[in-house]
Amino acid sequence: MTIRNAIISAGLAGFRASGLHRAASLAARGRGVILTFHRVRPERPASSYAPSRALEITPQFLDVALNVVRREGFELVSLDEARRRLVEGEGAPFAALTFDDGYRDTLDEALPVLERQRAPFTLYCATGFIERTARLWWLELEEAIRLLDTVDIGTARLAAQTPAEKSAAFDRIYWLLRGRSEPELLETVGDLARRAGVHSETLSDGLFMDWSEVVRLSRHPLATIGAHSVTHRRLAHWSAAEVRAEMADSRASLEARLGLEVKTFAYPVGDPTSAGRREFELARELGFGTAVTTRPGMLFPEHAQRLTALPRVSVNGRWQRVEALEVLLSGAPFWLWNGGRRVAAA
Repeated sequence: MTIRNAIISAGLAGFRASGLHRAASLAARGRGVILTFHRVRPERPASSYAPSRALEITPQFLDVALNVVRREGFELVSLDEARRRLVEGEGAPFAALTFDDGYRDTLDEALPVLERQRAPFTLYCATGFIERTARLWWLELEEAIRLLDTVDIGTARLAAQTPAEKSAAFDRIYWLLRGRSEPELLETVGDLARRAGVHSETLSDGLFMDWSEVVRLSRHPLATIGAHSVTHRRLAHWSAAEVRAEMADSRASLEARLGLEVKTFAYPVGDPTSAGRREFELARELGFGTAVTTRPGMLFPEHAQRLTALPRVSVNGRWQRVEALEVLLSGAPFWLWNGGRRVAAA
């Protein structure tokens, strides 16, 4: 567990024990929330090497989570309706559901739960994943370490024989590379993947929907499709022209294939090192009605003026517990994390 995650875990436990999140919720939870999901799949054995488990929840927990959201006083609405309520300042507190990347299990595992719950949702698709042309560098890294007994990176040689050693090697390399430029990150992971015989296209085939599946899902009355770039690059690391192309081309491909208007965008990775003021302005210039980050936070009236820099709250495998979700939905942890600011992105 990283230091950041350890702090968050301790904070959630503190709020649960004290009940202070209940007292703070009236001021801290705002008008509503956008929830982020990635993968929905059956649970894997806890002892296995599975770094991406942090991005996973089970279908059973998704079902429970939606019940908790409603019980906490939020109405499940589409992203378009969330935008309307935010701009017009009316309507009950709301929660909008978003699923990133275009994993096939959104269709196979999440959709039956969403149908049963009658829950609208937005799927953000990276078109390069659909077409098997974009690099899945974090999964390439995971699979390379799974297959190698030792991992050489720079002058370091890391043992990777046991699940614990592999997990430690992944954490060390992942966060080391996240601090470097994206071209350097892609080159380093590519070298490891080649050494291990890992191919990104093969990974994509097993994990991501193809165009026929995305088209089918786009016709569902509960579904909205959003753009998530072409290659899933961390946009802040590239030129303005490249960023504009990533945003515009992904939308154009989706609209051409689906025959639908695509009005919303999700920044890949979406943290402050991956998307900032320049990207927010480009999304606005390109005409996206909303664009979402992964900066944590609830939605307040002030966000009506920052519709291309919206925060989200992640529902993930690290805190797959009802008590943790109740604390997150109070907004109190984000008020504390953001130093009392309602808006954490310009």
